[in-house]
Amino acid sequence: MINNELYINDVRYVAALNLPWEFMKGKTIMITGASGMIGSAMIDVIMYRNMYLGMDCTVYGVGRDIEKGKKRFIEYWNNKNFQFISHDINLPFSQNMDVDYIVHLASNTHPVAYSTDPVGTITTNIIGTNNLLNYAVLNGTKRFMFASSNEIYGENKGDIEFFDEHYCGYIDSNTLRAGYPESKRCGEALCQAFKKKKNLDVVIPRLTRSYGPTMLMSDTKAISQFIRKGIAGENIILKSEGKQYYSYTYMMDAVAGLLTILLNGKNGEAYNIADESGDIILKDLAMVIAGYAGTEVVFEVPDEIEKVGYSTATKARLDGSKIRVLGWKPQYDINNGVKRTMDILRHIM
Repeated sequence: MINNELYINDVRYVAALNLPWEFMKGKTIMITGASGMIGSAMIDVIMYRNMYLGMDCTVYGVGRDIEKGKKRFIEYWNNKNFQFISHDINLPFSQNMDVDYIVHLASNTHPVAYSTDPVGTITTNIIGTNNLLNYAVLNGTKRFMFASSNEIYGENKGDIEFFDEHYCGYIDSNTLRAGYPESKRCGEALCQAFKKKKNLDVVIPRLTRSYGPTMLMSDTKAISQFIRKGIAGENIILKSEGKQYYSYTYMMDAVAGLLTILLNGKNGEAYNIADESGDIILKDLAMVIAGYAGTEVVFEVPDEIEKVGYSTATKARLDGSKIRVLGWKPQYDINNGVKRTMDILRHIM
């Protein structure tokens, strides 16, 4: 990935954004979910600034699988500014490190993971978050970032077109699928509790359905499945009527949003990382990918495991006006972001 010129151009773009990078110079940052789609891209951006722009920020990448981590971050493995920490965040940290910033990205983020690991989905967002918040307080962390999700908004009640940061829709909590959005809601509430009782500085980005070349090949989100089929030259399989209207964000634009909130966001505030240019109806998304791949869209009934993990929301478009005030805007709309993802993955695979 790091040797792909298109991907490196994305890294350079984010690394050159007009942000107050001086706040990170000589500091330390811990990123959980380091090997994931967003975490790995964020580490690439920070390490690029370290190696070529003299930022000198120490990165602690936290993940459970050290071999997976070494494979992904082999270019930085012996770099003085990088350390991979093999740890399950559902267990308290025993390491005694001064950490200036904590970015909590670790979470199950796709349907099959929700349905096959429902306990792990919940505990990572609640117990893991609580462990990290306590660690932040004990180590005098300057700012804690909890990556939340568009899923916390629940079902659109039909009263609004875009979800702003105060919207609260319906979630049927008595379902297996509810474990993800409800635990994200609880994680946000924990952050607010630590802000109030422990004076911890917290910010909460809410990510849309993210995609990009750093996505895991095990990811079962619809867009990830579509892209995998497209780069393989296979027909795109749509397992519904495709009427769902969602917001999507290219992963490097999501990283730019995270860094914007980390460095410019206001203590205690939540921000949607979203833009209308990333909104598309699911069947149209399938057609875009199939068209670029030169294949067709076919319909298929989902199996029971997949069905249990699927969101029932039919419209989830996020209002991105709040983060735009901080200076963020995406580089790619949905069409160009999907094409860039496929171009990079075709070259790598």
